[in-house]
Amino acid sequence: MTRRAAVVAGIATAAAVAAAAPLVGQTSGGAVEPAAAATLHEQHSPMTFTPADPAALDAARKEAFAPAATPPPQQFTSMATNGTRIRHYWIKAVNVKWDVAPNGQDVLTARRVDPVERQLDAVVYRAYTPGWKKPLPNRAVAGDNDGVPGPVIEARVGDTIHVHFKNEDRVHKLPHSMHFHAFSYAPGSDGAYIPQISGRGGNVPVGKSFTYKLTAGPQSHGAWPYHDHSSSMHESIPQGLYGVVAVYRKNEKPPDRRFVVAFAEHKGFNTINGRAFIGNTPTFQARVGETVEWNVISMGELFHTFHTHGHRWLNHAGVPIDNQEIGPGGSFRMRWREDAPGTWYYHCHVESHQMNGMIGLYKVTR
Repeated sequence: MTRRAAVVAGIATAAAVAAAAPLVGQTSGGAVEPAAAATLHEQHSPMTFTPADPAALDAARKEAFAPAATPPPQQFTSMATNGTRIRHYWIKAVNVKWDVAPNGQDVLTARRVDPVERQLDAVVYRAYTPGWKKPLPNRAVAGDNDGVPGPVIEARVGDTIHVHFKNEDRVHKLPHSMHFHAFSYAPGSDGAYIPQISGRGGNVPVGKSFTYKLTAGPQSHGAWPYHDHSSSMHESIPQGLYGVVAVYRKNEKPPDRRFVVAFAEHKGFNTINGRAFIGNTPTFQARVGETVEWNVISMGELFHTFHTHGHRWLNHAGVPIDNQEIGPGGSFRMRWREDAPGTWYYHCHVESHQMNGMIGLYKVTR
């Protein structure tokens, strides 16, 4: 089966599965037999795998599947004040050594991920204090300031947003930019390279900077991607230059938990937030009774679906679903009130993508 055929078959299967999935708080069986999982992995994975070292695999599994501790509360201090404001973000494109699978294991199929296959000379967006003096701390919020994806750009409808961008890509030495879905702006702040037309913001050279001036209008509400759209975007997006925009209504209450899920491809792996396989991809945590918000984007060349076990949410038509399709550059947001304690999978339901790394854990405590 070709990779394109596998993708089409996976989407068709996902649609059939969603119709029979359990309601929130209910569980169902259907675990994949180890032999079948290994065969599927071999058919669709473009990477080279070897059997895992038993001791390393056991350690990785113990850490990944350990009982969930009570998660500390998330803080959304920048969303605490309602009403409009001017927000400033100071962001650099910087180089980092990135490991797609730091624990070196696919804990589901007992395979070792070779270090050569999984390490990347990445270039990422990183947030700084005013004047790019020092990096902001990374809090326990996915997509905060930990590399891939870049820091979350937060705003409320009516806000003006100034993003001060500096290109410090000293490894690849390529021009970069920031292009924002969601916002309104003049052509000079589009961040897209158009030969003979775009201004300095469409192709910022190494060592140079540019300020993008954006407005969050009534149609900006929701989750959106931002990414490099310079002349080197086809090289830089697989290297990590993308992130999430989260725009709330003027008087909208933030959730108790906000999760960022960025589907993409790195080093031949299908990744979530730049990582592949359980124990490397984010393990999200929440408590029963909390309002949980998922902000999902997709970058790269492939179509995906987002699926969570044991939960459903309402789509825009008010229909309960548990599996939503998303294409390159697409995004969506959904919320639910958590009522299903346990450890659950979340993943892309294109099976070849799931078996090639695009799967993680969601742990809910009482």
